[in-house]
Amino acid sequence: MIDPFGRTVSYLRVSVTDRCDFRCVYCMAEDMTFLPKADVLSLEELDRLCNAFIRQGVRKLRLTGGEPLVRRNIMWLIERLGRQIERGALDELTLTTNGSQLAKYATALKAAGVRRINVSLDTLDEQKFAAITRWGRLGQVMDGLEAAKRAGLKVKINTVALKGVNDGEFDDLVAWCGAEGHDLTFIEVMPMGEIGGEARLDQYLPLSRVRADLARRWSLAESDYRTGGPARYVTVGETGGRVGFITPLTHNFCESCNRVRLTCTGTLYMCLGQEDAADLRAPLRASESDELLDGAILEAIGRKPKGHDFVIDRSHHGPAVPRHMSVTGG
Repeated sequence: MIDPFGRTVSYLRVSVTDRCDFRCVYCMAEDMTFLPKADVLSLEELDRLCNAFIRQGVRKLRLTGGEPLVRRNIMWLIERLGRQIERGALDELTLTTNGSQLAKYATALKAAGVRRINVSLDTLDEQKFAAITRWGRLGQVMDGLEAAKRAGLKVKINTVALKGVNDGEFDDLVAWCGAEGHDLTFIEVMPMGEIGGEARLDQYLPLSRVRADLARRWSLAESDYRTGGPARYVTVGETGGRVGFITPLTHNFCESCNRVRLTCTGTLYMCLGQEDAADLRAPLRASESDELLDGAILEAIGRKPKGHDFVIDRSHHGPAVPRHMSVTGG
């Protein structure tokens, strides 16, 4: 699949649910209204959609949410998709999780073909973790991370840089991830959805500043390591670990974008930061044949925009798009 700007689309992120057992302050409002279950695609429909994309050239598939592991019977879908790796149709199946359910699922994930996961973790401080996630418990996530290590899953920690919240912990996170053998990626706050309380301008911390500050205490060497996503990595001389930076605001990564995002209702977003979307649920349900579905996918790829328009400043402090990150799937 080639978009209008010559970029090959080979990476699909699939939100299997908009629901989550946390309410992180930069992602959700505390009193979220979730989709009616009748609007959400069945696991069988999600499997069929994923297979349609794999047929058309997707080689990497990431399951997201909300929190993907709170979706009932989610291992059925993961096991089905894992078979695509066995037969060589898919290079990688991964997921992004908050870690709350990893103690329960880590072994099964590895057995199903998952080799690498991203875990969202913004602080190592128990009280601060509770404040950021509103509903989360740090000990539960740490138990999950330990289970992932025992199962042999490679872990990347995703940390959203929050000014005045966790900006005093970045050195601790670099050291801890190095000791644990985890990669670490810092992410800028993205202006998506109303979150209540703090304005995002108050949360926003440019990663150019974070990297410059880390470089005063750590030896950061440029790395050509890539995972297929937007992170750009450095290697930390003191730990041998990798630290990545995802910068949708200070330096967007649109020129090399190879991704599209599918929601749990069958809506395809060709860009995280744009509202243009394609309804794939209608052609999916209109026929048992995949002819209509395949055509709808290709038509949507033909409308993939050049990039997003994320801005956070005094004149742009509201959301760039009204949907929450949990709807689109990160």
